[in-house]
Amino acid sequence: MSKIHFTKMHGCGNDYIYVDTTQYNIPDPEAASIKWSHRHKGVGSDGLVLIGKSTVPEADFTMRIFNADGSEAMMCGNASRCIGKYLYERGMTDQTEIRLLTLSGVKVLSLHVTGGIVESVTVDMGEPVLENESQFLTSRTPGHGTFVSMGNPHYVIFTEDVNQVGEAGPALEYHPAFPQRCNIEFARVEADGSIRTRVWERGSGITQACGTGACATAVAAVLTGKAGRTSQIAMDGGTLTIEWSEQDNHVYMTGPAEFVCDGEIAL
Repeated sequence: MSKIHFTKMHGCGNDYIYVDTTQYNIPDPEAASIKWSHRHKGVGSDGLVLIGKSTVPEADFTMRIFNADGSEAMMCGNASRCIGKYLYERGMTDQTEIRLLTLSGVKVLSLHVTGGIVESVTVDMGEPVLENESQFLTSRTPGHGTFVSMGNPHYVIFTEDVNQVGEAGPALEYHPAFPQRCNIEFARVEADGSIRTRVWERGSGITQACGTGACATAVAAVLTGKAGRTSQIAMDGGTLTIEWSEQDNHVYMTGPAEFVCDGEIAL
């Protein structure tokens, strides 16, 4: 039985198992993600992330993300920051600007390095999409929320009770308004101007943080007049700085990434 070397990392508590596919082949990543992500019988994570070398000139590396239920995600902001740290500190690149190919396009990672250590990463998440019939049917709107696609679909609800995430999240994920299911954010503007956010991630349930969810929340806050163009999004696992630029309409996410451990697991 072959063994796979993995690295566990987290961004604001959003933890994934990372595998370098230039070294190891994962023939069935859906099954591997389900098995390895189990909190009691596996490594324990929100999913599996595969790092690859890009075969197209527009990008340097690739990222594939599989949720804990085996479904493949289009994008993950926290995972992309972790990949930036992984690539630089493991010597796979000496560049501090990395072009990462995802299912939602090429994302540019800007690494903030001090003494050879990646302290934080800013990700150009691209432009938010506010209407997408393949992801959101306006005729079946589930309530008073704001739809924002960051490549993957999000529905942001501003409420005083952000802790309803566990009760309301599952039904909203599968609501008929969302043909591809949906990530759900419950958000509240705090006295200091930060936005307290709890996340129900499509395919994973409640997670400590969600990078695309933080971006969607910041965009929704601007659209509803609750915040300016730069927001501090405080999630269960930490805080991300999100800027929705007026110059290019892109959303920029800045936050930390951390190594947890390395190990081997049977394939």
